[in-house]
Amino acid sequence: MAARALWKGAISFGLVHIPVDLYTAVQEHDLDLSMLDRRDFSPVGYKRYNKKNGKDVDWDDIVKGYEYEDGEYVVLSDEDLKRANVEATGTIDIQAFVDAADVPLTYYEHPYYLAPSKGGAKVYALLRETLRKAGKIGIATVVIRTKQHLCALVCMDDKIVLNTLRFETEIRDSEDLKLPPATLKGAGISDKELNMALSLVEGMTEEWKPSQYHDTYKEDVMALIKKKIKAGQTKTLTAPEPERKAPKSSNVVDLVALLQDSLGKRPGKASAKARPAAADEDETEEKAPAPRKRAAAAKSAPAKAKAATPRKPAAKSSTARKAA
Repeated sequence: MAARALWKGAISFGLVHIPVDLYTAVQEHDLDLSMLDRRDFSPVGYKRYNKKNGKDVDWDDIVKGYEYEDGEYVVLSDEDLKRANVEATGTIDIQAFVDAADVPLTYYEHPYYLAPSKGGAKVYALLRETLRKAGKIGIATVVIRTKQHLCALVCMDDKIVLNTLRFETEIRDSEDLKLPPATLKGAGISDKELNMALSLVEGMTEEWKPSQYHDTYKEDVMALIKKKIKAGQTKTLTAPEPERKAPKSSNVVDLVALLQDSLGKRPGKASAKARPAAADEDETEEKAPAPRKRAAAAKSAPAKAKAATPRKPAAKSSTARKAA
């Protein structure tokens, strides 16, 4: 089925006018769980009813209204909302062009595709290529339904993507968060720890392949559902397990040991990059007490044997990733 435009209007900047249609760029794949009454497992529904007489109301009889006094409303039709500002409701008005890196990720909200309407192909392509060559994004305002959005127009491959942005007033202040200092010294991170972490990142670096990532949790829940159906437990409520006391943790974390273990588990680039740190590792072990030294040697032995055995690269599966 062909996609249906959510909004029709035009992009405007300077004297340039580009007729476009707006299409959603994402689709949700949430688990479709129904609400049930636990007493007899009957579905629980929502009712649209008249709060004055208690009778049900059909969608066709519902209109929008603004309560200006207690119990008093101004009725607003779709035409009223459009006439309030015809230009704002029909135009993606570009206010400025900025570097994409200047807009923090916390501002991005929801992506949409923009496609040229009849007669707009050439000027659409002109804006797309201009954004690409300039390395900029367009910051604009647009009214979708009854809300004005700040948005970014981004060139992506052969299309222009409109990504709605949050206004500054919608972003919470982060000053109350207890964050580590912004400097390595202030955060207590040594050069050795940073270099080992960089080696681990290098060893895990690969090309972006979105198709290899999917909702494994949903798959697990669906597997559980099938298991309960097969076992005839469709109306069995699973009782929660007793809470386990979490082991007492210390604030002292041996990052070097954790990084060494992580590097040892990954053959290839990570192990090769980590080799220059071997001298430091030996020096650390010499200073360590004998029991800790033996434990470290026992831990590293399987990793060294594993690294010595040549292995053919294998495609990652979701099970392997989960196990990792």
